[in-house]
Amino acid sequence: MQIFKCEIKDVTCSSNFKVVEPVNLYGCQFGNNCFVGPFVEIQKDVIIGDNCKIQSHSFICELVTIGNDCFIGHGVMFINDLFEGGGPAQGNKSLWKSTNIGNNVSIGSNATILPVNICDNVVIGAGSVVTKEVTKPGVYAGNPAKFLRKNER
Repeated sequence: MQIFKCEIKDVTCSSNFKVVEPVNLYGCQFGNNCFVGPFVEIQKDVIIGDNCKIQSHSFICELVTIGNDCFIGHGVMFINDLFEGGGPAQGNKSLWKSTNIGNNVSIGSNATILPVNICDNVVIGAGSVVTKEVTKPGVYAGNPAKFLRKNER
């Protein structure tokens, strides 16, 4: 039997970084004034901007970049492997795809974000599945997520 412990390893963070354990954070980078809740995993080479809040039970895989002033709700899952060969890439990272989240983006609890680009000033509703590029600011929701209206902020 092998037992792996939760850990924070090789993390780069700026000022006022707050983390609630247990978490798995490794090889990732955070800007100023970020918060990470418990039971979160953030993998290597993930870059998260300033003033971001990552709520509990979220998973942010490799190849994800998140801008400034973003909110990631509870249980949000980011995906980098689309199983294009009929199953998992099995460590073949050349098959993985990247995700880029703009500034001032809020993603509701239990949303799933496939490898896409999401522009600035977007709200993704709870439980949504984002399968396509989001190129226009506004509120999106559903499975698959669709544009609902302009952002009221």
